[in-house]
Parts: sequence; structure tokens; C-alpha cells
Amino acid sequence: MKILHLDQNHPLLLQQLTQAGFDCQEDYTSSKQDIEKTIASYHGIVIRSRFKIDTQFIDAASNLKFIARVGAGLESIDIAYAESKNIMLFAAPQGNKNAVAEHALGMLLSLFNKLNSADRQVKAGHWNREPNRGVEIQGKTIGIIGYGNMGRCFAKKFKGFNCNVLCYDIKQDIGNKNATQVSLKTLQEKADILSLHIPWTPQTNKMINANFIANFKKPFWLINTARGKTVVTKDVVCALKSGKILGAGLDVLEYEKLSFETLFTDKLPQELKELLAMDNVILSPHVAGWTIESKEKLAQVIVHKITTAFT
Repeated sequence: MKILHLDQNHPLLLQQLTQAGFDCQEDYTSSKQDIEKTIASYHGIVIRSRFKIDTQFIDAASNLKFIARVGAGLESIDIAYAESKNIMLFAAPQGNKNAVAEHALGMLLSLFNKLNSADRQVKAGHWNREPNRGVEIQGKTIGIIGYGNMGRCFAKKFKGFNCNVLCYDIKQDIGNKNATQVSLKTLQEKADILSLHIPWTPQTNKMINANFIANFKKPFWLINTARGKTVVTKDVVCALKSGKILGAGLDVLEYEKLSFETLFTDKLPQELKELLAMDNVILSPHVAGWTIESKEKLAQVIVHKITTAFT
């Protein structure tokens, strides 16, 4: 089988697939249009998020047996159309679930203890103790939306914090010893902290909006290490100003390009300008699942799924 690798990944991915007998080719620079001219000669592709795998691409890939995405989600692929062509789809959420969980917890701890603002102040020569008094996670109610690989791993991190962990998911009966599954209404009534671990789908697009936020009984902290387009930034900014959201840790933003590689432009939306200036907001450039260890784990998961299916 011939496999075309469209993004650079951990070297073991190429090495192990080649050792397993696959003919691996690399093209990290050609345009989508140029690749469509030759893709019919390949049986599989390995990609992260360089471009969208749409109906046009899939039609050109007449011999494609599988698409493997070295990442957690498949939103850059027309899943229904690929499946209608009997193309197998592989993702690797198992590979970076721990990285995402640790990043989300790190953001939460930093927000609660005002570490970013305290660090800036001390480096500027200001020794402000009382304004930097922190809040403890112990005893708080954690609300997790999306209880798959990421959500489950995040919940497990709270075993030593003596917290009440709740989860909400569209699937039934998936709660476990680390989190009690509840209705969305119950989660919004009880949660002190909301962490998102959901894919970007038509159902989750702009899910966290003004109405959703207003349905929380208490002011809460928001963590998003999932997908930026599930959150309406201007509504979150309004809630941060009003105090309904106490602070936010955002690894993803709704303005990201599909490739997740770029964000900033010459014209920043007003709400993004305001978000960037807030001391109770921590931002990172979509790197929650982007650790040294997860790079290898993601590749290993994809190798395992391809070799299991085709050898």
C-alpha cells in the first residue's frame, strides 16, 4: 500500500510504517490542487490539519482506503462522504489526552493563584501580596462537558483535590468513578468550574453563548482546550466584564484558521483585543495536546491503527 504523508510528524510514524511494509511518500509543501492530481495513486494519507479533505479531494482519491489524522478530531474531513466511499478514518485522541488534561489543570491552577499577573508584577518591581491572594480548587464543583478520552483524563486529575466532579455528554451512561453524569441543567446549576472537551460539530458550534452562560446559577471559571468555534468570544468577554465568568483559560480561539497554525491578522476583532488585555484570562496557542511526549504517542496510535487494519 502506498501512503502519502502530508504533514511532518514524529519520525517513528514513517519508520514503523515503512518497516511494516508500507510504501511511504512525503509531500509537505504542494498545494491541495496539485496533490489532487496525483492522489489517485495512493491508498492512504496521513495528515494533521494542513487543508480540508473535502468531496473534491475524496473524488480525486479514487483508490483511497484510509485517512489518518494525527490529532484528536476529524473535523477537517468530510466524514460522511468519506465513509460513503468506504474510506476508513483514523484519529488519535488516545495519544494526547494526558497532555490536554495536564494543560487544562495547569491553566486552572494558574488562574486560581493569579500566577501570570503576579509574575509580571514581581518582574516589574511590584511586591503586591494581598491583590494576588489566590483561591483553592479543593471543595469546588468541576463541570466537564464532553466525557470522552479528554474529559475522562481531565476528571481523573482531580482525585487528589477532594472536588465534586460532574460530567455532561450526549451519550448516556458514561459516567464513572471519577465523575457523575448529570443533565446539562444540573451541571449549570452546580458547577464552579466549566471545562470543555467537545469536538466541533454543528451541535457544538457557538454552543457557549450568552444564553448558555446566563443559565449558570453561580459565577464560574471557564477552561477551553477543545475547539475555539464552540465559544462565542464576544459573549465570554461580556461575561468576564460582568463577573459571571470569573476567569478563563483558553488554549483555542474561534478565530483560528482550519490548520490551527495561524491566528493574528492586522485587524483584530474588538472582543479579541479586550480579551488580550484581561488579567483574569490566560491564553495559549492551541498547544494543550502539543507536548514532547504526545507527539510520539499520537504517532504511535496512528501506526497501531493502520497496521492493525491493513496487516
